[in-house]
Amino acid sequence: MRLLILGGGFTGTAVARQALARGLAVHASTRDPERAARLAALGVTPLLVASLAEGPAQPMLEMLHALPIDAEMSVLVTFPPDGATDRALAPRLAGARSIAYVSSSVVYGGARGRVDETTPTVASSREPDALANAMPRARLRVEAEAVYRDLGATIVRAPAIYGPGRGLHLRLARGTLRLAGDGDNVVSRVHVEDLASALLELLVRGTRDALFVAGDRLPAPHVEVVRHVCEALGLPMPPRVPGEQADETLRHERALDPSRLYAALGREPRFPTYREGFAQCLAADGLLPG
Repeated sequence: MRLLILGGGFTGTAVARQALARGLAVHASTRDPERAARLAALGVTPLLVASLAEGPAQPMLEMLHALPIDAEMSVLVTFPPDGATDRALAPRLAGARSIAYVSSSVVYGGARGRVDETTPTVASSREPDALANAMPRARLRVEAEAVYRDLGATIVRAPAIYGPGRGLHLRLARGTLRLAGDGDNVVSRVHVEDLASALLELLVRGTRDALFVAGDRLPAPHVEVVRHVCEALGLPMPPRVPGEQADETLRHERALDPSRLYAALGREPRFPTYREGFAQCLAADGLLPG
């Protein structure tokens, strides 16, 4: 089995590391020459998308032209949708052994409370014009999911992804994080290593035509997580700003239930809550006091 990662960014690189550790040959695309060099240093064959002057679809198709995508190649798609590239690439990926698409919980729009694979998305909501009125990111994700579903792909809807090098712990350490409103809305998260492990296992197994929700086992109020990390860093709580100034992804109130995913994998996440996850991040990023 060979692995092609379309989007060698934060999540894609984590998957690449784990795949290399399992002895897989890995190709990964990127638009960033420095990132391409870092991927090559890991042992990945980087595929540099040299120019986006004609739109992203054409250079990506040219990049894939000489790469055999056959029954020995699995494909992971992690790049954000733009409304065109996914449709353009789909015919080229049709012969792959298995495909996994990293989607987002943004497809659930304004859904509140417990959310799982059966929760209506903005595309399947009973509310008239729900899709038309959804924020652009939600519409693009729904459209991209449909493209990959037609190829028999496995869709994994992820909440906020954090890990060493990315997350609220870094913004707190830099003094740039602002707590929006009371911060008492429940937010789901997933550690990048747990998401990467799940994606790789699904691809290795050749899983097709499946839908999973990702996340850790303890969705929690945003303020609770911020307070926990501040205490670990020895910092005061950050200043507050009006709730409407928060990013759209932090304004919702929902708890993703990943039970189906972990049942399918036959194991629990390595970082089941934000406590274990941010402890690992603080140690990896050298932020522990003393």
